[in-house]
Amino acid sequence: MNHFPADRTLRIGTRSSPMALAQSDQVAALLRKHEPGISIEIVPVTTEADLWQGDLAALGGKGLFVKQIDTMLQRGEIDMAVHCLKDVPGDVPMPEGLIFAAYLPRDDVRDVLLFPEGSSMQTLDDLPPGATVATSAVRRKAQINRVRPDLSVVRVRGAVGTRIDKLDGRKQIDAKLDAMILATSGLERLGLAHRGRQVFSVDEMLPAVGAGVLGLECRRDDGTVAGLLTGVNDEKTMSEATAERVMLHGLRGHCNSPIAGHCITEPDGQLSLRGMVFSRDGSKFVHAHIWGERTNDPATLGARVSAELLRQGAREIIVGIPH
Repeated sequence: MNHFPADRTLRIGTRSSPMALAQSDQVAALLRKHEPGISIEIVPVTTEADLWQGDLAALGGKGLFVKQIDTMLQRGEIDMAVHCLKDVPGDVPMPEGLIFAAYLPRDDVRDVLLFPEGSSMQTLDDLPPGATVATSAVRRKAQINRVRPDLSVVRVRGAVGTRIDKLDGRKQIDAKLDAMILATSGLERLGLAHRGRQVFSVDEMLPAVGAGVLGLECRRDDGTVAGLLTGVNDEKTMSEATAERVMLHGLRGHCNSPIAGHCITEPDGQLSLRGMVFSRDGSKFVHAHIWGERTNDPATLGARVSAELLRQGAREIIVGIPH
């Protein structure tokens, strides 16, 4: 059994948002349970992307949320990083010398619709034509516009608490917001689950690749930390996340590509992966759903779904979206 040296402090790098800090505390608690007596220091990092209020594509994409922290990890300024897997770019290789040594059991992957405080509305159907719905994700915008092209979907970024303040009118923004879409798991982590009204099934809104998954990253050559993290890895989540990430990598999507992917493990152990690629307004899309065969290899499954989406014209949709 791997024992972490008593004279070494494990430094965990994380974004400094309330959500990221809550996630890191969760990871630290898990590691302390696995390795009693371990000394842990949380190192919060305010990334360039956290400070930027404009379109992330103008900065170089949402990969900037993780890039700064990865650089610190490569330099040895921290020992490991906690990343939301959906924020890790899928169109580029892993940074030199870094690996995901563990994935934690997946949280709820579903998206949820919120309304301003005091609103009597409960579902998407309650919104009148022309109503304004806020989201940070092109994937959500495309799927909402597919079923309700009459709605105005606007981009709102920032920490979850700040976004909800904007929805409730406590923070001034250009447009009045009639509704907002957020991740169920994020609301739960912040103790705000009661604000959600309509929870979308994965059939209604297919999640982002890696949704609900926390990845624990370390240096490949740091056997002590890698060994520690492997002890808390969830094999089922790792298989599902691998299938989704291989699919994403094969599609070579950028941060403005509305790509959705969701892998589950069926009761009999067979993997099942669904992938979708949309145009920005949701008017064009391709969809594939394939089950793992005899070998049930996640990477093979991801490659097959990616190939099927490309066969249906996914590349043309992705190339047609500015970034």
